[in-house]
Amino acid sequence: LNLLLKIILWCMNYKKGFTLIELLVVVAIIGILASVILSSLSNARAKGGDAAVKSNLNIVRAHSEIFASNNGYSYLPAGGSAFGITSPCPAYSGVGTNMLSRDPNISAAVAEAINRGSGVSSCYNSATRWAVAVGLKTNANNSWCIDSAGNSKIVASVPGSAINASTFVCN
Repeated sequence: LNLLLKIILWCMNYKKGFTLIELLVVVAIIGILASVILSSLSNARAKGGDAAVKSNLNIVRAHSEIFASNNGYSYLPAGGSAFGITSPCPAYSGVGTNMLSRDPNISAAVAEAINRGSGVSSCYNSATRWAVAVGLKTNANNSWCIDSAGNSKIVASVPGSAINASTFVCN
């Protein structure tokens, strides 16, 4: 009992609070933890953007086949005209001469892929072939490329070089 009273008296006389050094150490630890979390969050956002690019370009693949079946098994609308590899991809106009600018679903999916990726794109469209490449966020020198031949892959180049200029498929 006597020992307990001594401990209580000692605790009552002890100054309560933190020293400046203790506070600075806590602030430094919180700062280090915050920087680690923010760098991880940035990396996760970039990977999420890449996943969105891939998902949206897969939508393009499905809708391009629907477009072709509705247009006499051609990737161009009636009276449409082919274009070579172009950057950026054509935007929706509703009356465009190719499937990328004529079909709202295809155009919206390409636009969202570009928005979620690096913002750079390259496209090709003819009656028998098409290809779309969009830059990825995690690596500005990589592109996600899809084409009418069934390719869907990462190409280690910017979108302008991701589509083969002679075969019009992904490199």
